Parts: sequence; C-alpha cells; structure tokens
Amino acid sequence: MRCRRCIMPDTRPDTEFVEGVCSACIAHDKQKEIDWDARKDALLQILGDADSKAGGYSCIVPSSGGKDSHWQVLTLLELGARPLVVTATTCHLTPIGRRNIDNLSRYADTIEVTPNRSVRAKLNKLSLELVGDISWPEHVLIHTVPFTVAAQVGIPLVFYGENPLCEYGGPLELQSNNKMTREWVNEFGGFLGMRPQDFVGMDGITEKDMQPYIYDHHKFDGIRWSDACDTEVYFLGQFLPWDSRLNAAKAMQNGFEPMLPCNANWWRFGENLDNAQTGLHDYMMWLKYGYGRACAQLSVDIRSGVISREVALKEVEMRDGVFPAAYCGIRIEDVLGRIGLKMGELNTIMADYTKQAA
Repeated sequence: MRCRRCIMPDTRPDTEFVEGVCSACIAHDKQKEIDWDARKDALLQILGDADSKAGGYSCIVPSSGGKDSHWQVLTLLELGARPLVVTATTCHLTPIGRRNIDNLSRYADTIEVTPNRSVRAKLNKLSLELVGDISWPEHVLIHTVPFTVAAQVGIPLVFYGENPLCEYGGPLELQSNNKMTREWVNEFGGFLGMRPQDFVGMDGITEKDMQPYIYDHHKFDGIRWSDACDTEVYFLGQFLPWDSRLNAAKAMQNGFEPMLPCNANWWRFGENLDNAQTGLHDYMMWLKYGYGRACAQLSVDIRSGVISREVALKEVEMRDGVFPAAYCGIRIEDVLGRIGLKMGELNTIMADYTKQAA
C-alpha cells in the first residue's frame, strides 16, 4: 500500500500510517501551524548561549559538502554564528564531492576526519553481506565523528540538518523532537541492528579499528552525550523552515556544483553527490523495502506541490528498481573493486535479499 497523499509505501521501516496517510505527510501538514518566528528566536538564544561558552566557534555543522550542508553553514553565518564544519570522509569520495567540500571550505573552517580506509573497505563488504547496506560505515561515522570532535575541541553545540523523521517519515511521537539524542542515533542513525563491537574479530578487525565508530573511545557500551560534556545536538530544520529545493538554490548561488548522479532510481539533481557507493546503497534499499531514492524524493516534491501524485507514480515506475551501472560517473565495477568484491558475488548477495523480501 502507498500513502494516499504521496507515494511512500507502507514497507518503509518506522513509517506510521493514519487512515492511509504516512507520517511524513502528517508532519508536513503540521508545518503550517508552527510559529517560525518564535522558533527562530529560540535558535538565536541557543546560539547566544553557545557563544558565551565557546570563546571561539559557535557550533559544529556535520557536513558532506552537499547542498543542505551549504545552506546550514551559510544560514548560520547570516545569523552571526561562527560554525566549524566537520566532515567524516565518505567511503568512496567522488570528484564532484571533493569539489563541493572544497567550495564550502571557502566560507567556514573545515576539519576532515578519515578513519583507516583498509578497515573501512572491510566494513563496507561485511555490512553489505550482513545487513544489505554498503554504506553502514558512512552512516555511523556521520553520527560519531562530529560529536567526537565537539567533545575534544570543547564546542558546546552541534547542528545537523532536517529531522529525517519529519522529512521522510517516522514514529509520530518523535517528529517534534528538536534534539538528537544518543537513543535517537541508536534507533535511526543507520546502525541497522549492527553494533560496532559486532565486527570485532571479523576479517581481522580489532577493537582499536572500531574506535572511530563508537561514541566513547574507552568502552564499547558507550556513554550518554550529556555525561561526556555539555555539548547539545539539534536539528536546524526544527528551528527554520526546511526546503531542499530552496537549500539547493542558495547553495548553487554560492558555488555548489549540482548534477544528476545516476539515471537509475533518482529524480532530483544535487543530492548525495559525495559517495560513489550511494547508487548501490539505494538499490539495496529497494530490494529490501520496495522503495528507492526516487520514491523518497518524489514524495517530498508531491508535498511541496512541485509534482502531482499521478505524474510521480509514472516517474517512480520508470526509476525505482533500475540497477545503477554508474554513480556520479564512477562504474559499479570500480565501486566493488575498492572493497574487494566482484560482480558475481554482488549478484549472489542481491539474490539472497530478493528472496528474503519475497
């Protein structure tokens, strides 16, 4: 069953439906009731409090160099903040991803953290086999590296972008949260049931190898963020209206370079351009859950009035489930070669997940 307002299927994990309407559409309707002036005032108060503590940078912006990262940094600068951009280097950085990261560094100081690439390749292969997600290392590092830098440098404030439970759907009771907590990350941060310690002993991986993928570098069971330091972690999209198309327009006005990364299962220009593995990640998502990136993007655009549901259904039929032979100009064979996998082995993995979904 698909949402009767957008086209999101009820097979998407964690997405609630009420009388045939998905939780993302419900969240979109609630945006009209929000007092955004009051939300902005609350944001300015948070930034002011952080400035009084930091004595340097106001906050950290976790960044991939993408359009939304550009919008976040540029917007915070306009509000008088001094953000430090923190990038957890992606698994297979594309040339356009490199250029966009460099472009954003023209506006704010940037730190890039690159955990051991040999270990990363092993994790890519293992996570693809075990949970059907080649991007597990990337998704986890997005939620660990910025916080680790914040704790080490002593910056009291971190701003992620939108709350994805609002933009794409999630439990209704969590959609109003403006803070990202450790519990939230454990549930929705891309772990897919795999804890960092689960990889220890696989393919020679050690506890030391997994240190960048955990919050507390001294013990695997972790600690609450509030116990480690005074850093607060927020979703910027809960304080300012979030519109991916407007974000892209502002980013492009300031040097961000867009492209359509893949003709297969994609609809929008300018999203997820940094990691060449994303095409395979999205295809596996379609095999497991019956929806792809195009479905998610088209659903957002239906809510925004960019496209009708009828036209979107035709588009998604053409795009979702098409195998990505290349992504951002990088062939799938090159993506697999980086992690020691051959096309025949990938076909076996995909066949297994197809059977499980059936």
